[in-house]
Amino acid sequence: MLTTLSIRNVVLIEKLDLSFKKGLCVFTGETGAGKSILLDALGLAIGERADTGLLRKDGGEAVVTATFEVASGHPVIALLRDHGIETDDIVILRRTLSAAGRTRAFVNDQATSVGFLKQVGALLIEVQGQFAQQGLLDSVTHLPLLDAFGGLQDLATETARAYRTWHDARGALDRAKSESEQARQDEDYLRHALEELDKFDPHPDEDAELSHERQRLMQASHLVEAVNAAQADMKPRIAVTESLRSALRRLERVAESADGQLDEALAALDRALDEVETAADTLNAAGRAIEIDDARLSATEERLFALRELARKHRVDSNALPALRQGMQERLALIDNQTEAISALTAALAKAREHYLAKAERLSQSRIKAASRLDKAVQAELAPLKLERAIFTTLMERLPEDSWHEDGIDRASFTVATNPGETAGPIGRIASGGELSRFMLAIKVSLATMGAQPSLVFDEVDSGIGGATAHAVGERLRRLADQLQVLVVTHSPQVAARGADHLRVHKDMAGGRVTTGVERLTSTECHEELARMLSGAAITEEARAAARRLMEGHVP
Repeated sequence: MLTTLSIRNVVLIEKLDLSFKKGLCVFTGETGAGKSILLDALGLAIGERADTGLLRKDGGEAVVTATFEVASGHPVIALLRDHGIETDDIVILRRTLSAAGRTRAFVNDQATSVGFLKQVGALLIEVQGQFAQQGLLDSVTHLPLLDAFGGLQDLATETARAYRTWHDARGALDRAKSESEQARQDEDYLRHALEELDKFDPHPDEDAELSHERQRLMQASHLVEAVNAAQADMKPRIAVTESLRSALRRLERVAESADGQLDEALAALDRALDEVETAADTLNAAGRAIEIDDARLSATEERLFALRELARKHRVDSNALPALRQGMQERLALIDNQTEAISALTAALAKAREHYLAKAERLSQSRIKAASRLDKAVQAELAPLKLERAIFTTLMERLPEDSWHEDGIDRASFTVATNPGETAGPIGRIASGGELSRFMLAIKVSLATMGAQPSLVFDEVDSGIGGATAHAVGERLRRLADQLQVLVVTHSPQVAARGADHLRVHKDMAGGRVTTGVERLTSTECHEELARMLSGAAITEEARAAARRLMEGHVP
């Protein structure tokens, strides 16, 4: 609900801070006192069109802030979190307007677009008035409201789920048909290309393997040359080994008398002799192992170059050829098996459609019954509101199949005929002025808490009525306020008498300038205000007595 409204520099308002309570809050005051300014300021805060005409003369930037308390499961919380705005149970909407006509919007102190501000505002408060009608005038809202009135939300959810399943099945069949048709158009190419790939039989990482093998074979001749040269250099090893053996024998003959001084030299000579022999043997073995195979090199190069040429032909990396081959096999398999696959998808689509239609038909029949109950409930409210000749009808229209949707196979719209025999039409085109607001009141009372908005504003719902009719309007506003927060701008004492909270709008003169102010009235002040509304400038005792009877709930 709306808890506070802060207004700065809007028309005649320099600075105004208002707080609101639950229940029915009424605004009264002399004509021209500035009641409409309050609604204009509220409209600015919830994203309505901004006009520099709202600016207070020489007052600087206009700023309006509206604070709302919301329940934990309210849809606005999910909407804000989807846009990265964290909130708990408080939502603060703020709008600024400069003299240049530039406007800025904020939600919980985070800058947003005006469009998003309006989207949030629409979930928090609804304004019903002679010149600003929203909510129920939009036929898009009628079907969800009817479902809520009839307690059909669960069935509506099941229907929406069935529709999405049907839609997905239709998409799967369409894709299969499209892919099959495309594949059939390419069939000759696919069979030729696949035959070539099957014949070549590429395998993963083959390019790297062939490159490595080619490099190894190309290096073989260089390795042989190096080994041969090394072996040539090793030919004098016989003299070397004989010299090492000779030195080793000489030292061994005197080693015993050397008292260990020759042990290291003997060990070194022994190792050197062993290493020379080992090197020669290893070099000979390496020479024998090196393979010079020009035919194999040629075959490897031919395979590698053919692999890369095949990849260029198909405009893929050589490593992607196996996957390309598999994809072609699958596409050809689709062609070969398309009849069976498409038949299965067609059967699944028919089953999904049947399931959706069963749910939608059941929902449609339930909606027709709910619409009949809603029509009777609204009709019962019209006569006391001086709309006894009007007829309210919830028009249920069966949609053609190509227009079926998640919400079912129906379109619902609230229509009225102001006189018997006249053709019913949309409320916004048939009714006008205060009559329109009374239609809205009758519907709102019947729907009670079915809307998402926890706050509702009526402007001049009592236009053109008085006496018992105005009393009936007041009673219905009070009943509605048992479920929602209701704010109403009124000139009717019968309506004002039903208010749990009474705010009087007035004009003051300060510093040579006219300003608009608002004061919350006590019970005694409410009595005097009602008497003023009944008698005019001069308050009589008769007016005070009539005001007392109004406050006690009696129709004068």
